[in-house]
Amino acid sequence: MQLTFYKYQGTGNDFVMIDNRQQVFNKTDSKRIAFLCDRRFGIGADGLILLENHDKVDFKMVYYNADGNESSMCGNGGRCITAFAKFLGVIKNEATFEAIDGMHDATIDTNIVSLKMQDVSDIEEHKNHVFIDTGSPHHVQLEAQLQEIDIKSKGSEIRYGSPYNETGSNVNFVFKNSNDNFSVRTYERGVEDETLSCGTGVTAVALAMHYIGETEKNTIALQTKGGFLKVSFEKAEKGYKNIWLIGPATQVYKGEI
Repeated sequence: MQLTFYKYQGTGNDFVMIDNRQQVFNKTDSKRIAFLCDRRFGIGADGLILLENHDKVDFKMVYYNADGNESSMCGNGGRCITAFAKFLGVIKNEATFEAIDGMHDATIDTNIVSLKMQDVSDIEEHKNHVFIDTGSPHHVQLEAQLQEIDIKSKGSEIRYGSPYNETGSNVNFVFKNSNDNFSVRTYERGVEDETLSCGTGVTAVALAMHYIGETEKNTIALQTKGGFLKVSFEKAEKGYKNIWLIGPATQVYKGEI
């Protein structure tokens, strides 16, 4: 079977994007999904995303990690699928779509996509880290020597260690550049390595840094290896609301495999 696909990236977080409105893609074949995401034998990507029809909103997002398994929410993927939906003519400049964690609003201005994330009510502050779920689980910890860390080794140790164990957590290492600017490196479960950027990760970092008093700002710039993202939010009675992940999303190429 010949498959038409599109490659998108958001600050270096890259995705195989497939128009599945006609249900042409076999979603049960996890080995095939992993093959398509393989950087040596397939197309290569951090994940695969299907755009599907929805009977109430603009579209549905179905996201798979590079290991072939359906995963929790992907923020950069949500921004990229919004750009893809505009390219396909499904939307103009605004969207509402359903992902695995519920409904999301999004807007697009040229190549900058703003994605509304779910409200966050539960934040766990521990001695050396914060745990927060922003659609995907995230461990956040400050580091004095961010560039010297072996992210794959240290991230894997935390991801599989107690208390995360089998379910695992994404792991974010953070350096404070200024009051409203932080550098972030992320180990992503499912990819099982460092990625150039993680949308739910930088969202978790922004909220965590505000929560523990490292910043009083409600718009935070996050520097990842793949580029800059912004996160804006409002403090709620419990946790945070009106959370937006903002940054570029770009089509790289169209192909057939």
